[in-house]
Parts: sequence; structure tokens; C-alpha cells
Amino acid sequence: MKRWCLSDSVRLWCLVSILGCLSAVAIQPVWAGIKPIGEKHEVQSQENFQPLLARKIRQLSEIERPSTSAQMLVQSPAPQTAPSSEVVQVTGVKANPTDKGVEVILQTTVGEQLQITNRSTGNSFIADIPNAQLSLPSGEAFTFRSDKPVAGITEITVINFDANTIRVTVTGEAGVPTVELFDSPDEGLIFGITTATTSAQQPQQQNPTPPAAPLPLPRGGEGSPQPETPSAEGDEPIELVVTGEQDGYRVRDSSTATKTDTPLRDIPQSIQVVPQQVLRDQQVNRLEDALRNVSGITPATGIYGLLNTFNIRGFSTAEGNILRDGLRDSNSGGIIELPNIERVEVLRGPASVLYGYGNPGGTINLVTKQPLREPFYFIDATIGNYDFYRGAIDLSGPLNNSKNVLYRLNAAYTSSGSFIDFFDSDYLGISPILNFAIGKRTNLTLEGEYVDTNNEWYAGVPAIGTVLPNSNGEIPRTRNYGEPSDYIDQSVSRIGYRLEHQFSDNWSLRNAFRVTFIRYTDNITIPISLRSDNRTLNRLYREYDTGNFDDYVLTTDLVGKFSTGSIEHQLLVGVDLGRYSTRIAINSAAAAPLDLFDPVYNRPLLNPLTRSSDLNNIRDSLGIYVQDQVTLAENLKLLLGLRFDAFEQRNENLLRDTKINQSGDAFSPRLGIVYQPLPPISLYASYARSFTPTIGNAFDGSVFQPERGTQYEVGVKADLNDQLSATLAFYNLTRSNVLTTDPLNPGFSIQRGEQRSRGIELNVGGEILPGWNIFAGYAYTDAQITKDEDDRLADNLLNNVPEHAFNLWTTYQIQKGDLQGLGFGLGFFFVGERQGDLANTFEVPSYLRTDVAIFYTREQFRVALNFKNLFDVEYFENAFNNVRLFSGQPFTLQGTLSWQF
Repeated sequence: MKRWCLSDSVRLWCLVSILGCLSAVAIQPVWAGIKPIGEKHEVQSQENFQPLLARKIRQLSEIERPSTSAQMLVQSPAPQTAPSSEVVQVTGVKANPTDKGVEVILQTTVGEQLQITNRSTGNSFIADIPNAQLSLPSGEAFTFRSDKPVAGITEITVINFDANTIRVTVTGEAGVPTVELFDSPDEGLIFGITTATTSAQQPQQQNPTPPAAPLPLPRGGEGSPQPETPSAEGDEPIELVVTGEQDGYRVRDSSTATKTDTPLRDIPQSIQVVPQQVLRDQQVNRLEDALRNVSGITPATGIYGLLNTFNIRGFSTAEGNILRDGLRDSNSGGIIELPNIERVEVLRGPASVLYGYGNPGGTINLVTKQPLREPFYFIDATIGNYDFYRGAIDLSGPLNNSKNVLYRLNAAYTSSGSFIDFFDSDYLGISPILNFAIGKRTNLTLEGEYVDTNNEWYAGVPAIGTVLPNSNGEIPRTRNYGEPSDYIDQSVSRIGYRLEHQFSDNWSLRNAFRVTFIRYTDNITIPISLRSDNRTLNRLYREYDTGNFDDYVLTTDLVGKFSTGSIEHQLLVGVDLGRYSTRIAINSAAAAPLDLFDPVYNRPLLNPLTRSSDLNNIRDSLGIYVQDQVTLAENLKLLLGLRFDAFEQRNENLLRDTKINQSGDAFSPRLGIVYQPLPPISLYASYARSFTPTIGNAFDGSVFQPERGTQYEVGVKADLNDQLSATLAFYNLTRSNVLTTDPLNPGFSIQRGEQRSRGIELNVGGEILPGWNIFAGYAYTDAQITKDEDDRLADNLLNNVPEHAFNLWTTYQIQKGDLQGLGFGLGFFFVGERQGDLANTFEVPSYLRTDVAIFYTREQFRVALNFKNLFDVEYFENAFNNVRLFSGQPFTLQGTLSWQF
């Protein structure tokens, strides 16, 4: 294969990226304030520069307009009709109480171009606005929701129903509300809503006054700003601005699959989002607990935050399979706690077309909490059994009066014991973010994070004596076969920036950079094998001598919208660069064997420590990709993508004084189609490929080709109602070019292995009834080895992959009465039996775990009790090999107090 060198291209692209960033910052500095997606956003176009909440907005009675009913406006042609290829951008949503009820304003300068179709269903008035989208100036989408804004109205929602339609839904308590539509040149499209109650009372009101309390803000996560209470005289108009709402158990949009904010129903691939409210209700602190809610994901190795990897659709995650805000996170196998994480998004199947190298099972994207425009202060304290103590703070708001400099600070400290012998842990995490609005169209975010963890070591327990019989007895699940002096220390430092500039309403540039420094040290004792007496465990002691892992990532994306005739396009063109370097030095020695049933610890080593490994590795990578989201018709969409990757790796063995230089390249395509025969139904099909660099040489000196993943997927996505959605997916995924042992040349490998996974996944999430939420999934996975070096393992099942697994989490919160705010949660997590190794020599049993939660929320105060593994079921999470199985968590009780002010 021809050698490919990155050095010249790296220098050139770095220069181009820096120049592009500088030019973007220099374009038209006009003040603006933007709050990122995932929180409640407020957008200001400060042409006259007035704070939005202080600006007087005219009420319906103050606007001169014809008396036009909603039905009349629907049936009459609009004065101007927007061309079908143009999508009108609605940049904000406001809700104002009126003497007749409430008015909802869709902010846009071209309200007269919007055509509306409406209908009534039950007690709901539903208006669809085609050729329009809720969108921030940065191109991000948002949603709006208000529960019980005034008497007689149950709920108001404004959402992106699909890529070209806004849906406004107004639900009345006793019947369909009366809705009048008006266009205001200064404000936008106005929905004047009158309830049956207020209509009946209107003739009697001689001097109407504003309500005594402001409209309640839509329910949100921790970042929900609180409304101000109006004066008693009611002189000042009440105005609520709520944009950017991603609320509840249902998330409608995601950026992980396309790098653009796209409705999930328009993505031809299965994606599941674990939102903030689920994380809060379950009191989730670590990534492995969040992923219990995602069907088709099981732990692959490790437990309790130690060297965690996960199986997605049968294949283990690797270095490139975990992202943080869309950038590769090199701490993919370490401890990942979630104090600064807003939500967890999981894209199933290959994702190399956008993110480069990675195993084909799926990609996990951790979306961080972003600064808020309104002051927000949150403290949280948790205490539980096994000496669990945790405290966290979340602070955010503006740093100046013009609100063009925002901050957010998340910090958490955890100290925990365990049911396992001498296994304690400590965690400290600090995450500051600064956001600068540099002009009307430019936004700069500076991010940092520091994480320090100190853990004792849990080595696991053998299969014989736990899941397999042992004539000597049964091994207690609390037993630790490491040493009391074993420990793991790790620190992670991240620093980076994100720069976004919008050239026009349709074209924008994004540039992001992050560098991660990981320092890792361990002194641990590892079980190696079990002797024939089935009670004596051979062990190895190692000292991981300050491993250094440095990861640099730079990416630039150009995003634009345009039309070719009646066909609409959203184009993404991007380039990313990466450098990943490691230095690993290991000393090891034979440790004293241990009696499983009568262990004696702290015995001397059997031989002196010697240097067993000393490696220095550097990998440079370059990726160029293009993606086109094509709207052929309102109900027919295509997703086309292609990426070229090139990498160069230098491996140096300092112990043997050898060097290996290797380079390679790969193309990764993706093709998908979405057809929507009815507005709530999306039928999709997709094809995608992935690659993973395979470093090394065969016996004949030939260079290994990258591993490849190939997936075919079809499915259906359905909106069961406005607040509840479901996805059903069928897939066939093949992993090829897998390294296997060379049967003719010991110590070498050949690329003849192949593995295949196929299955079915069903996911449901959202609100069934007011206050009743559900988040559930089921996965059937048939994952096996299809080719081996001599077919010795062919047809064997992949290890740690259950054939059947399901999860169900549901909560109900009382909506009215004396017990309003009291809620309950119930969860079931089932994992079927799975193989403990590739040779299929033993099985890890199935288990069903039950979790329960009780919580009470009143104004800014929340108290919760979480019961995990309520019935104290004994189970195993996964198996590393036949002497290292990891016990599941027993009954655990945690109580949490939270206060937002």
C-alpha cells in the first residue's frame, strides 16, 4: 500500500482553520445573546438594544387588526405566499396573558407569508404552519411548552413537527378553545386564545385587569429560569420568553446523527436520547447507569466506573465510540460521571461518516450543560448506604448587564464505599464554561474540565464458585481477590473552544478544538488462572507507571441550506484533524497465590518487579467528509454522506528498541431514505460503513487493512401522540477484517475473522398522560462469530451479549390537590443470559432488577428517595474471562435534597 504522509496537509489545514476563525470573528460585531440548545433559550436581535424582558409588548387590544377568526384566516389566501422552497424562520416564542386569556406570538419578520391549516381533535385546537421552522439565529431548533397557563387551558405547545412544518397545539379543559390569528409587522404571527370560561365572563368585565400571577414557565430541567412576579398594580405587561425547550421524557431533535439539529423522525438510523429528566428521576451519577435505559447496550468489561466499555449491538465500544459534544473523548474506557452532562445520545450502528474511526456497534455522545441567560443556582446533596456521600453545584447566568457574556460552573465531589471488600472511591470534577456573543452572528464558547479520581481495585471473582459449581463451596459476592493496598489514580484535564459564525440565514461556519490530557497510574493485583484444586488463584502484580494519554482534536464544518428547483438541501462539508499519543510503562511480577475461601492478603511477591512493557505511540489522522440532507418532497427525504480518512501511526517499543511506522486510509459512505406516508409515521432504510485502524504486520510482512463494519437497517418511527413516540428497528451488521491467531505462525495474526450481529430494537419514550411518563425499550440481538482462522470458533456467540434485554422506567407525579408535586417511579431492567467468553465455555445468568423512586417537588425544593435493586437480586454485570466476573450492585438506598434559587 502506498505510504500516506499527513505532515504537510496538517500544517496547511491548521493555517486555513486559524485564518477562517479569525475572519469569522472579524465580521460585523453586533451585540446578540444566544442560549444554547438543551436549555430554555432567549434570543435578542439588538437593533435598538433593549433588554427583551423590559421591552413593552402590545397586548391584543392595542394592535389594530381586522376581526378575523382562525377559520376565516385559514380559508382566505394570505396576501403573500412564500415559495415552497423557502422555509420561514421563527426565531422566538412568547406567551402573554390578556384580559381574554392568553396570546402566543411566533416571532418572525415575515408573518404575512405564513399559511395555516387547522383542525380540532377532542379538546385540542391544532394549527400546522407549513414551510416554517422554529430556529435560533445559529440554526439550532427549539420547542415551547406551557402547562396550564390560564384557567381553562390545559397546555400550549409549539414544536417543529417535521423539517418543514411548525405545529401549534392548544388544549382546553372543557372544550376546544377559541383561537384568533393576527399578523403584527412588529412582533410576528399572533394566536389570540380565549377559553370558554373567559368568553362567558367577558361581558361582565368592565375594567379587566391582568392576572394576579404570571404565566407559569414550561416545565424544564435544572436550567429553567424563574419568572418574575408582577407588581400588584399590574401596570407592567407580563412577558415570558421561552425558547430552546428540550423537556420531559421525549426528545424530538438530535445533532449526533447528522451534526445538524435534525428531528429524530427525519433520521434514517436508530438513535435514542436519555434526557435530563430521566437522569434526575433515577438519580444517575455515572454513564453505566444512564445506559441501562438504552436497549441493546450492556457492559462489556469492568464495573463501577473502572475501565468501562460497552457492547452496542454486540460490538464493544473503543476509543472513537464516545464523544463529548460531538468531539472524540479519549477517556472512553475510564470513569465517566455526569455532573455537567445535560443528556446522553446514542446513535446505533456505524458513525465513521462523520466521526472517523470507531467500532461499528454505535456511538455515545455526551451533551454538556451550557450557560444560561438568566441567573440560575442549583445545589444538590445525596447520602446513601455503603458510605455514599455526594455534593454538587450548578451555577449559571450573565456576567454583564448586556448579557453577552455568560458562564456556567458545574462541580461535584463523591466519596463512596462499596459492598465489595476494601473497595472505596473518590471523585472530584470541576467544569467551567464561558460564552461570548461577539457580534450579532458570532458566538465563542470556552470550555474547561478537571476530573480527579482515586479508587481501590476490584479484581472480579472466578466463574467456578459463582455461576458454575465448586466442590469447595460458594464464593461470597463481597469477596475481592486483589490486595487491600491496590489503587488506581487518574486525572483528566480538558480545555477547548467552539466558535460559530453565521454568514447569512442559510450559511454558517463552526470551528471547534479540544485537547485532553490524561494521567493514569495503578498498582493492582490481577487474577490470572485457577488451579486444578478449584480454590487456589494465580495472580499477577503490576505497576502502571504514570501512563500519559494526550488527545488533540480540531474540526471545522460549513453548513448551508439551498434549493435546486423544488428540491431542498442542507449541506455539511467538514474537515477534522487529530493526534493521539500515549506513553505506557509497566512493571510486573508474580504475586502470591490466594485461597478463594480463606484468603490471606499482604504476602510478598514471588519475584522482583521487572519492566514488562515500555511503549510510545503517536497516531495522526485526517478526515474529510460531506453530507447532504435532501428533501425531495414534504414526506420524502434522503441522507447522503461520504468520508475519506487517512491515518499515520508510529509505534516505538523502548524495551525492545524497535519502531514500526504504518499508514492507511479508508472511505466510509452512508445512504438513507425516510418516507412519511402519514405525518406521524416515518419509514426509513439505511446503509452505512465504518472503519477501525488495525496496527501491525502479518508473518509475511504485509500491513493489516482497517477493520470494516457494514450495516443495513430498516425501521419505523411513530409519534403516538404529541408527547409520546416510538421507534422499531431491524438491522444486520457485519464486522470484517477481524484479527485472529495465525495457526501456522505462533505469535502472529491474520485477518480472516468475521463477526455478525442482527436484531430488533423497540424504544418508547414520552408522556402518556399529564404527569405520567415512560421510557422503555426491548432488544433482540443475535451476535456470533461467522469466520475464524480454522473455524474452531465459528458459530459461537459473542461474549457479554444477551439475546434478550428490556428496560422499563415510568414515573407519575400528582398534578393537583394537596399532594401536588408528589411523584413515584418504577423501573425494571432485564438482561438475559450471555456467554462469558468467545469460546462459550460458560454462561453468565440472566437477571431482573427492580428500581423504585419516591420524590416530592415544591417550588424550588426537591427531595427524593431512590431504591436500586429493591429485592436485592444477586447478579453479574459481565465477565472479562473465566476468573474475572463482576458482581452487580445489591440493594442500595440513596436520598437526595435539591434546591434551586
